[in-house]
Amino acid sequence: MKKLAITIGDPGGIGPEVVLKSLLSKEISKSCKAVIVGDRVVIEEAIERLTPPCPPVVREGWGGEVGFLNDIELINTGVITDRDFERARPTAAGGRASVAYIKKAVELAMEKRVDGLVTAPISKEALKLAGFPWPGHTEMLAELTGTKEFAMMLTGGPLKVILVTIHTALKNVPGFVTKERVLKTIRLAKKACDMLGIQRPVIAVSGLNPHAGESGILGTEEGEEISPAIEGAKEEGIIAEGPYPPDVIFRKAYKGEVDMVVCMYHDQGLIPLKMIAFDTGVNVTVGLPIIRTSPDHGTAYDIAWKGVADPSSMIEAIRMAISLKLEN
Repeated sequence: MKKLAITIGDPGGIGPEVVLKSLLSKEISKSCKAVIVGDRVVIEEAIERLTPPCPPVVREGWGGEVGFLNDIELINTGVITDRDFERARPTAAGGRASVAYIKKAVELAMEKRVDGLVTAPISKEALKLAGFPWPGHTEMLAELTGTKEFAMMLTGGPLKVILVTIHTALKNVPGFVTKERVLKTIRLAKKACDMLGIQRPVIAVSGLNPHAGESGILGTEEGEEISPAIEGAKEEGIIAEGPYPPDVIFRKAYKGEVDMVVCMYHDQGLIPLKMIAFDTGVNVTVGLPIIRTSPDHGTAYDIAWKGVADPSSMIEAIRMAISLKLEN
């Protein structure tokens, strides 16, 4: 049975709630051993606001760094110590706490004390307020693990997408769509399929422009950068196809005709995926030396600390972390 570190994300968001709801569910509690990484006062406050059929019990030395919630280990980072912490909006304190949780979870994973980590949502604005340079989890995890080649993969329903560019303004995307970046992402798509246990995966590559450039009439990136990357992947033995018009390829993926879509930018992949799997999407960071998954939603400050957050995506993220396999 895998042991997973689960961070509670931004303490002002829905992370603490969806983490507790997920880990206290019978389905997940029987599937893995868990270590919740967060702050004691945040976790205790979230516990008091839950109303499960059987009230959770905190035991064994929760006055210090480590305690237990039923059979779930709790690690207290000690960043937030006051129960009156701010909620339902991004704050510098929330950003600092979020990073502390992630650093501790990465430490546990890198030291092989856990088999992977699942991260609850954080706020890019809170990170900025706290003075951190990372635009999100993906870039932070890559730096913390010393990973040079990485990508964001998202799964939801029958769709699996992986992104060439991640958190960058749309106006910058064409300059980042290079043969080298696209080929690297195709390789990582193959690695992701290996982690998922997909044999001889078919990887479809989307174009950047409408109609995949229409033979250069609507853009030249397909012919100058994307097609050469696909040919390079084929030479390496990867089954890669495209570039496909972006408005066509997701239909093929939805029907199961391809295993994964390489997308040129964030919304190109996430709009179709969230359309069909908003409550169950999962984010996987591919290329890390550790397993990392996350629910594919944000901090949802508008409903935070109201007891109404849906844990479905977090449950799927934990399931995914349990199922993924890294190459030795």
